[in-house]
Amino acid sequence: MFVDSHCHLDRLDLTPYDQDFSRFVAQTLEGGVDHLLCVSITLEKFGPMRSLIDPYPEISVSVGVHPTEEEVEEPTIDRLIALAEDSRVVAIGETGLDYFRIEGDIEWQQERFRTHIRAAISTSKPLIIHTREAREDTIRILREEGAHRVGGVLHCFTEDWDMAQAAMDLNFYISLSGILTFKNAQQIQDVAQRAPLDRLLIETDSPYLAPIPMRGKPNYPLYVRHVAECLAGLRGLTLEEVADSTTTNFYRLFPLARPANA
Repeated sequence: MFVDSHCHLDRLDLTPYDQDFSRFVAQTLEGGVDHLLCVSITLEKFGPMRSLIDPYPEISVSVGVHPTEEEVEEPTIDRLIALAEDSRVVAIGETGLDYFRIEGDIEWQQERFRTHIRAAISTSKPLIIHTREAREDTIRILREEGAHRVGGVLHCFTEDWDMAQAAMDLNFYISLSGILTFKNAQQIQDVAQRAPLDRLLIETDSPYLAPIPMRGKPNYPLYVRHVAECLAGLRGLTLEEVADSTTTNFYRLFPLARPANA
C-alpha cells in the first residue's frame, strides 16, 4: 500500500527484530510498505548498504554523499556514474546544501552539489535533495546546472510554499516526513495542503524523525503510515487515496524501482 521514499536501512536499530534484517523486511512488507528506497550518505558505506539489500527486490538504493559529510571520499562525476550503473541504483543523492552548522567556506559543499547534478544528468537518474538553511543557493544551483532535465525530490521538506513552488517548477517532487505530524509544523502543513497531490511523496527518513505518536523513539519504515494519515487528514482524503497517489508518484519519479509485474 505504501512506499517509504527515503530511509537509511543500514542505520536501523534492529533490536525489535532480534537483530535480523530479513525479519525486519518481512514484517515491513506484511505491514503494508511495498517498497523502500534506501538512501546513500557516503561512498564508503555504499558497498555494505548495497550488499545488505541485495536479496530484497522490494528495496532500491541511491548513490551519493550527504552535504554534511566531510572526512569521507569526495565523489567525482565518473565515480558516481560508475556506481549508478548498478541496476538497483534508482537515484543520485542524497546531495544538496546544509548551512545549519557550517562555518567559513561553503564552496566545497556547492561544488559537491554540482558534481552530483552533473552525474545525475549523465545517468538520466533523478536527484534526492537535502537542503537546510540554504534555500536561495539550492534553487540557484539547480537552475544553473539544468537539474530540471532529470528532476528529483526535495526530501524531508521543511521549507515554505515559495520554495516548494520553485522546486516543482524545476521538475521536482516534495517529500513529506514525520515532521509533518508535529504540532509546530504549520509551514509544512500549508505546503502539504497546497501542493498538487501528484507532486507529493511520503517518507520516514528512518531511523530519524519519528512521527507522532512515536516521536522521540527510533523511526522505522512502518511508521510512514502515520505521515500518510496526517496528509490524508489535512487534505480531506482517505488513507487509500493518499497511499495510491504517493505510490504512483514514486514510481513515476523512480521508474527503475517499479516491480516487473506492476
